[in-house]
Amino acid sequence: MTAAGPLTIPAPRPMAATALRAEARIVAEPDGRGGTALPVLDSAGPFALRRLRPYGRQARVCLVGAMTAPLGGDLLGLTADLRDGAGLRLTTTAATLALPGRTGEPAAYDTRIRVGEGAVLHWLPEPLISAKGSDLRMTTRIELAPTARLVLREEQVLGRSGEPPGRLTTRLTVHRAGRPLYDQELRYGPGALGWDGGAVLGGHRAVGQLLLVDPEFAERPLPAEAPGPTAAVIPLAGPAGVVSAVAGDALSLRGLLNPERYVRDGALGA
Repeated sequence: MTAAGPLTIPAPRPMAATALRAEARIVAEPDGRGGTALPVLDSAGPFALRRLRPYGRQARVCLVGAMTAPLGGDLLGLTADLRDGAGLRLTTTAATLALPGRTGEPAAYDTRIRVGEGAVLHWLPEPLISAKGSDLRMTTRIELAPTARLVLREEQVLGRSGEPPGRLTTRLTVHRAGRPLYDQELRYGPGALGWDGGAVLGGHRAVGQLLLVDPEFAERPLPAEAPGPTAAVIPLAGPAGVVSAVAGDALSLRGLLNPERYVRDGALGA
């Protein structure tokens, strides 16, 4: 992760450091008083997990970058388990910056999430920045119970200011009630054919998606629409919809992927 809050400065890697292996874990469950407890909040490597003030019945966790990562060759994992009836909001303090490493190997960042019956998850990290020379393979796998609700946002910025991006492969796979709901893989940067053409990014450097899942969408699905010239709301085959967007910069992309633009009052645990 990149620089964090004002009281936390990511520690640089030692010069002789090798590739990093680290996995952090979150477990959320009802506390018996109408809120959500966090019996497991295990930090590891670059993942420093911090509790924040609850949001209604939802627990809040902020992921703080404890060191520079991912670098080439790193293998990072983050697991979240929301037990039946739990509520969780996850944020990060800063963007994740993918950088080249000494080994020449790609980095891997694997996120695995389970959301139980009646549980609500808002997964809203800051963007991932793919820096020149980096090579990152990022996977997110989510298992949803039939009555689970989900708000998940992914944003990628391809290259820092004035530089080309590195290699970036992202895959988001979501299963609901044991059946596939959404599966998308995207590739950008050197070696990815046509990634910057008119059919994909068309010269834009910020790209992302907002996935919304709520059983209420079975009766009142999200309407298909274009919230802007470079964005689209697409209902899925299930009680879900996805907002896909590209933009010239991260700020413009965030405006298109703001959940408050699409979430009705009372829906998705808002």
